[in-house]
Amino acid sequence: MKPLLQLAQWIDRLNQAIGRGAAWLILVTVLISTGNAIVRKAFNLSSNSLLEIQWSLFAAVFLLGAAYTLLKNDHVRIDLQSRRGGPRMQAWVDILGTLLFLLPLCGVMLYYAWPFFWDSYQSQEWSSSPGGLILWPAKFLVPACFALLALQGVSEIIKRIGFLLGHTDAPGQDTTEQAL
Repeated sequence: MKPLLQLAQWIDRLNQAIGRGAAWLILVTVLISTGNAIVRKAFNLSSNSLLEIQWSLFAAVFLLGAAYTLLKNDHVRIDLQSRRGGPRMQAWVDILGTLLFLLPLCGVMLYYAWPFFWDSYQSQEWSSSPGGLILWPAKFLVPACFALLALQGVSEIIKRIGFLLGHTDAPGQDTTEQAL
């Protein structure tokens, strides 16, 4: 079980780093948006690429933050009656929910998102807007999101099983804080 828990720690650290990095993109987005608005109002100039980079950065924050949100146990979910059953019941609900819903969804999304990105990458697809950006980096965010989310799902299953077997405590808390 120890190697699996170490794998879960590695996944947690990866998603913690990516999530924190994605959070900084909010500041970048605000700065670009503010600069674009000032230049547009003051000098009557605008750029489609500045608008598109704002959209892409917002998408990056949302998509790259999904696995981090799962890591921090801050995602939206329906608990039904699992909280009444205590931590062991919650661990079982989390394991089953991840196996039956999260991982299959990630698999389907990866199946469809990878060709979506790959076709764009191979053709070096550009936005149809004048002065627009190349699209494949933004399209890459979709499969990246679901790959990271699937990895975090695996980490959460490992941690819940570790809890049920008595190797860890407090399911639903990430291991990155303990490891640092």
